[in-house]
Amino acid sequence: MGTSQSREDRITDSESEEDYEEEEEEEQYDDASGDHQSTQSSSSTSSSGAHKSLDDIDAKLKSLKLKYSSTQQQQNPNLKNPVRLYLHIGGNTPKAKWVVSDKLTSYNFIKTSKINADDDDEDEDGDGDESDGAGEKGESWWVLKVGSKVRARVSTEMQLKMLGDQKRVDFVDKAVWALKFLTDEEYRNFVTRFQNCLFENVYGLEASEENKVKVYGKEFIGWAKPEVADDSMWEDAEDHSLDSTPVKGSQELMEEFEEAANGGVQSLALGALDNSFLVNDLGVQVYRNFDRGIHGKGICVKFDGDSFRSGGNLSNSTPKKALLMRAETNMMLMSPANEGKPNATGLKQADIETGKIVTEWKFGKDGTDITMRDITNDTKGSQLDPSESTFLGLDDNRLCQWDMRDRKGIVQNIATSDSPVLHWTQGHQFSRGTNFQCFASTGDGSIVVGSLDGKIRLYSKTTMRQAKTAFPGLGSPITHVDVTYDGKWVLGTTDTYLILICTLYTDKDGKTKTGFSGRMGNRIPAPRLLKLTPLDSHLAGNNNKFHGGHFSWVTENGKQERHLVATVGKFSVIWDFQQVKNSAHECYQNQQGLKSCYCYKIVLKDESIVESRFMHDKFAVSDSPEAPLVVATPMKVSSISLSGRR
Repeated sequence: MGTSQSREDRITDSESEEDYEEEEEEEQYDDASGDHQSTQSSSSTSSSGAHKSLDDIDAKLKSLKLKYSSTQQQQNPNLKNPVRLYLHIGGNTPKAKWVVSDKLTSYNFIKTSKINADDDDEDEDGDGDESDGAGEKGESWWVLKVGSKVRARVSTEMQLKMLGDQKRVDFVDKAVWALKFLTDEEYRNFVTRFQNCLFENVYGLEASEENKVKVYGKEFIGWAKPEVADDSMWEDAEDHSLDSTPVKGSQELMEEFEEAANGGVQSLALGALDNSFLVNDLGVQVYRNFDRGIHGKGICVKFDGDSFRSGGNLSNSTPKKALLMRAETNMMLMSPANEGKPNATGLKQADIETGKIVTEWKFGKDGTDITMRDITNDTKGSQLDPSESTFLGLDDNRLCQWDMRDRKGIVQNIATSDSPVLHWTQGHQFSRGTNFQCFASTGDGSIVVGSLDGKIRLYSKTTMRQAKTAFPGLGSPITHVDVTYDGKWVLGTTDTYLILICTLYTDKDGKTKTGFSGRMGNRIPAPRLLKLTPLDSHLAGNNNKFHGGHFSWVTENGKQERHLVATVGKFSVIWDFQQVKNSAHECYQNQQGLKSCYCYKIVLKDESIVESRFMHDKFAVSDSPEAPLVVATPMKVSSISLSGRR
């Protein structure tokens, strides 16, 4: 399929008296450029091309005495919280545009306990204040009501985007809407009220200073009040080397080829050496690594039907996790024990060279069988070690290291063992509910863990008992986590956004360290959020969620990851890492709250994407700023090269 360059959308008021006087006024939205093909996805940026500024348009309208704030509002001077409502129509077709849905209406924030009160106004306040008593016992929450057309629960699912220079917000509620405010003060008042309602909906507490300290902690108050956070570490950590300079929009071309993947793809295991692998219902498909992507070798390591598919339940036995080990000659395959849950009671070890599953391992501790929900390599580069015999394991309340050797350090004799038990070499079983969800390791073996409550914990390579740093959650579960090779940056994935965290801090001796090695103190940088625009979020589909956010892949000190990639529905979304780190980036201007980046590229496929990953840095060619991106769908695998032509 195609790719799309990022661009910005701007609503403009009509520029002539004739247009303004038409009853069914329509206003073009820049995101519907005619030269975009319908097969391409849209994506957003903070600016593109030459736009006529809103100030210029406003000045012209004022000179014609046609500015709606001085006409329509005079017709209804008692209207509180006045706002202009727009609706986006046409999706991503060349005819896409914004149309005026209500030339002048009002909004309210209402607290209710009703799922849908469209036909019942007992919870609606009549004076425009942001309180109404749902007064009923049980759970209640804030909703945004705009006229009679919008009623949305205040949440991150709205994908609210602020455009301060236009006194405007965009959001999703069954469609894509925009609100334009008459004054800057009214715009800022709306944003503040929205953020306060969001805080209360997420944490069940009023958005007071005291409660923000209670939720985030004194050290992380910058997460609640980003305007007071110390952003100096973001600047200090920027890579100013020539080869990491972002390549601008239309000059960064993409090339792509794809192959059939024999169907049923469940996971992607990229290798840094000769081969990469796709796991599907039949077995492990082998692909050859090249500097332009991966190519099928026509080889499939098939699963033994009798031993692998125990119980004959194909859906339960098809591996959902594949981990390369021992110089990428072995693969650990993990399947869920029960449908709908990721936890596994053991795993199978496949020898890629012989094409056989050589053993089935059990997870056990102190003579008791236990489960694991995820496994990963000891370090970012340890899959290249031919002698590697250990790997990391994670369960809801467990973090540990497993060893395929016995307690005496000798590799177990699997030929005489019915089902050998992995040796728990180190780790910790937490008594209280940590609700771990995902984890990743750095180049030196430090570990980052994401949790159901949104917390992200950093563990040093020397102990798994207590986190050195625990970042507070923003209310959304962390479903996937990644970390740079040097441990300076952590990327957490939630259903509706990615969160990028800088782990750097300065200790009492003036030395710069990461949060993996010590407690970060009280000068902790605020995180940054990576989001889809409301339009792209709507096009991705209501039930499609972000998953699998990754940095590009390096395994060498001194090299810096250059891009980030995540998947949502049929979209593979790519951000420029250097651009995200740049505090002066235009995306961050005129924003309130945590900085959110909307500058990205989208690769659109014709079916839902299983996984998107960048190949190892060694496969980046001289004319490209990055190694190829591999995108796997159930039926196909694609390789995409980012051209470095300027």
